Amino acid sequence: PSPWRVGAAAHVERTLIRRDSVDTLRATTLTSNGRAMPFDDTRFAPMRDSSTLADDPDALREHFVSDGYLLLRGLLDRDTVLRLRELYFSLLPEGFLRPGTAAVDGIFSGSVPGGLPEYGVQGHPAYDFVRSAEFRALGDDPALRRVTGALLGGPTESLTRQIVRHFHRGERRASRAHTDYDYMSQGSDRVITSWVPLGDCALATGGLLYLDDAQPLSEDHRHRLRLVNDREHDTRPLSHDLEWTSRLTERRWLWADYRAGDVAFHSPYIVHASLDTTTDAMRLSADLRFQRRGETVDPRWTVPWAADDGA
Repeated sequence: PSPWRVGAAAHVERTLIRRDSVDTLRATTLTSNGRAMPFDDTRFAPMRDSSTLADDPDALREHFVSDGYLLLRGLLDRDTVLRLRELYFSLLPEGFLRPGTAAVDGIFSGSVPGGLPEYGVQGHPAYDFVRSAEFRALGDDPALRRVTGALLGGPTESLTRQIVRHFHRGERRASRAHTDYDYMSQGSDRVITSWVPLGDCALATGGLLYLDDAQPLSEDHRHRLRLVNDREHDTRPLSHDLEWTSRLTERRWLWADYRAGDVAFHSPYIVHASLDTTTDAMRLSADLRFQRRGETVDPRWTVPWAADDGA
């Protein structure tokens, strides 16, 4: 049986969460894909921070199996991450960034210039960015290899299909509730995702959320979740409505204010999603998948990512 199919309810700790940030959010209604969701203790709880265990492989694996995810702060060099952010936003056409701001800040101008191809297809900056030597080097970072190797019990390799996600204020588009294995089911399930925010990413910027129990959802829950789905012909996402997902499953969404250099690792079976970006600073992040060397790789993940590749 898969080592990721076991687990208990996640333990959450209120660490490294600014109280003024929480109080401000409590006065707002957040959205995901345009669907409203109140920020309260019924639907949200902070993620557990495992950073102090970064040099203890056994403890990291114990937390990972228990929770289905790991949050490791400052794992990557902050300057390296910010250089990637600067590189990506410098590729965008004039008019995308607010005039007078630096590319590394990624401040949205409020409008998308005309003539830009669809996001992530050939001709769009994201398509070229994931094929650049600078971005490809991120998958070879020794810290990512060290952690994924500890979790999988041996040397790992990053899958070729590495994804960059870019969201901006006003588009009301975010990651739907889903599990990774529904998108990579033709290979081994001994795969780990490293979610890397390319820049500081507060909750309101659209950082990643995890449903707070590592136990896989029942087939009944999965079926009922898909009844509220804005992609009726695609059975892979569970739902675009995160409030409905939380209410039906009676699980909270775990959140964090991420900073450049932080990394969240998760199993292929944990449900995760994100909120709409509502800050002037745009969300930029990378999804990197790792498998132990020699494991069967889903063939769709052996070629570079494109937003229209069907995978």
